[in-house]
Amino acid sequence: MNFDDFFKKAFGGERVDPFEYQLRLAEGQWPDLLDVPTGMGKTAAVVLAWLWKRGWRGGERRPCPDSGMPRRLVYCLPMRVLVEQTEETIREWLTKLGICDKAGEGKVSIQLLMGGADDLKSWAEFPEEDMILIGTQDMLLSRALMRGYGMSRYQWPIHFALLHNDCLWVFDEVQLMGAGLATSAQLEAFRRVFPLAKSSRTLWVSATLNPEWLATVDMRPHLGSLIPCALGEQDRRQASDRLQAVKSLQKAPVTLTNETGKDHAKTYLDRLCKLVLENHIEQSQTLVIVNRVERAQRLFQSLCEQRPGKPDLLIHARFRAAERAAQAQRLRDQGVADRIIVATQAIEAGVDISSKTLFTELAPWASLVQRFGRCNRYGEHNRDGARIFWVDIESGKDLMLPYDTDALANARNKLTGLTSASPQNLPATDEARPLTAVLRRKDLLDLFNTDPDLSGFDVDISDYIRDSDTPGVQVFWRDFEDDPNTPKPQGSPDRRELCPVSIGQAKDLAKRKDVTLWQWDSLDDRWVKLDRAPRPGMTLLARASDGGYGTVIGFDASLRKPAVPTLAIGTPPPENAYGEDWRSHQNKPVGLAPHLAHAADHAGKLCDAVEEIAHRAIVVRADRWHDLGKAHEVFDATMHACDKAPAGFLAKSPCTGRHKRKFFRHELASMLGWLAQHNGEPDADLIAYLIAAHHGKVRMSLRAMPTEEADEHVKRFARGVWEGDVLPALDFDGEHSAETTLKLALMEIGEGEQGPSWTERVLKLLDQYGPFQLAWLETLVRLADWRASRAEQQGDDAHE
Repeated sequence: MNFDDFFKKAFGGERVDPFEYQLRLAEGQWPDLLDVPTGMGKTAAVVLAWLWKRGWRGGERRPCPDSGMPRRLVYCLPMRVLVEQTEETIREWLTKLGICDKAGEGKVSIQLLMGGADDLKSWAEFPEEDMILIGTQDMLLSRALMRGYGMSRYQWPIHFALLHNDCLWVFDEVQLMGAGLATSAQLEAFRRVFPLAKSSRTLWVSATLNPEWLATVDMRPHLGSLIPCALGEQDRRQASDRLQAVKSLQKAPVTLTNETGKDHAKTYLDRLCKLVLENHIEQSQTLVIVNRVERAQRLFQSLCEQRPGKPDLLIHARFRAAERAAQAQRLRDQGVADRIIVATQAIEAGVDISSKTLFTELAPWASLVQRFGRCNRYGEHNRDGARIFWVDIESGKDLMLPYDTDALANARNKLTGLTSASPQNLPATDEARPLTAVLRRKDLLDLFNTDPDLSGFDVDISDYIRDSDTPGVQVFWRDFEDDPNTPKPQGSPDRRELCPVSIGQAKDLAKRKDVTLWQWDSLDDRWVKLDRAPRPGMTLLARASDGGYGTVIGFDASLRKPAVPTLAIGTPPPENAYGEDWRSHQNKPVGLAPHLAHAADHAGKLCDAVEEIAHRAIVVRADRWHDLGKAHEVFDATMHACDKAPAGFLAKSPCTGRHKRKFFRHELASMLGWLAQHNGEPDADLIAYLIAAHHGKVRMSLRAMPTEEADEHVKRFARGVWEGDVLPALDFDGEHSAETTLKLALMEIGEGEQGPSWTERVLKLLDQYGPFQLAWLETLVRLADWRASRAEQQGDDAHE
């Protein structure tokens, strides 16, 4: 099978010939920059070429794929767009190629990283498999910065590791990324400097690509080595209908002015609505793009009043995933005629749509080029032509949001005198990359510590992700009376329930006197009232009866009636609670010594599967010792808190009690037991760190938790472990751990009776291995433990 046949099979055998540049991607040297006009099949080019280079043929992968092509394709969309459409399109290709399946089945899986409990499962457990990860820059870059939005902090290191090792990052439509573009360049530069367990690389994709946008302080030295890919003459001949698509361009006789910009610009919207209706052609599709969600909502409502019963559609980022999925399905229905679609800039990237008539508010030139690409996209209206109307915006900060005055002025200058929006007639993009916060080496290293500061806050990474539009929060609604903890805490949100909301919109909802927003407290294991301003990345719970959302118009803080329809209810991720050890509470009891042997065995197999050779012995030994602390009397008492538990030290028990010490962490006891017997040996500190970090709850810092207490005679204590606690002797998997009295001098600053402090040891490891490799080893230890636990419960590993 050649790539031409492979490409056609992905499209169901249709007579779809790949462009010449798509062939070059699949069969030639892989580029770093892809500069291709909108509507030229960039997504298909990248995804299918990646599959080809990974060795997928005839429904299976050949033994020797391209050694330089990473296992994971990370497809990053710049805006809060209809990612579901991208996912559905790619899934169709994989299905037609016979290689689509869920993670763990040896095929290619597709995962949406959009927050919610469901995107934390399965994909991260199979680092040896090929998979495609799709998400917005908010979700993906926050995870790449060890501060994943919409997920448990205890999972941050795993996602960080898997997004920096063995990954091909694809940043689509980079001109729309804002601050995220500089961050993407800096992260690529850091991956070229810090050690990697598995090689990774980046592909920047745009219809208006300016390589100078990537000239950040650490990436600039690498600019000369970046390999570009653009259309060739054969591509231009093959795509002449698209590149020469007929699109007349004219200024609309409506302007958004300061005079008409009050009260949601009602006067302006009335005039725009009238203009749209006058120019909409029956049996065709009209697309109207405005710059603010509020204007899109009001315009859509006006159109619905004028056109009752029509299949018109509203597209913006403030919908729940459940409604977005339904919108994506309607959007893909090409058989619908006489439709007007109202959208925000969310439709600029990742959405395959075409219209005969297009209205757009003034926007930065790069954004306008994307919007123009949604009109007569494939040249289907070349015979009778298509029309584009651009709406000017008068100077005024509030009116121009989310853009700045200079960017709009530059676009206005380019539009002046321009009568055609055909791709061949559009001026090049010459704007400089906007000045934004730039992630530096020290910033990245500081982010490796996942503990909040003493005030309970995390480092705010929002400036590294967006500049004009701060990353927001996610809100979901549930039915409850006054307290979401009664009779038991509400479950964690399913991805379909989550609605992305800007910080300003969240504040508007929180200001309503009849509304209380709730956030999950992982220390107290319950929902608590939000008593401070919302911060980027939060997941907030609202009461359905308080409103704030409509399935037709999306989020609207002022909407009080009707109640928000609730969706599926999930289960709280047990790891969200600091003191929980849900993997230790299982139906089938498992002895501690057998579990340590099973974990070591799975660690070896996992290292072999991902070709981790250099540190295999270290990972295996860390897993062999990782749960030694479960012999501690506090943990052992919990394991034997019911009659179903057999005698002896247990790693897993059917008993479901809680530890008598609130914040007890067995992995800290394990680490202290290991160091007490191996301190000073080669790799002892690395193994100690991997043992301590295997739940993501004891990593770089070692201090008592807020409100943690101990008996008066205890000199030092942290995470439920008290100095002077004793670990009994244990024989396991060919090793022996002697009875050990635990010491916590490691908590102190500087050199102490146990040698260097814990923080000093971990900082030395971070300097030696770098953040990407250290997190990778941490992840392998955790995944091997998960696999051993799952196999024990399924009966695949014998238990004693």
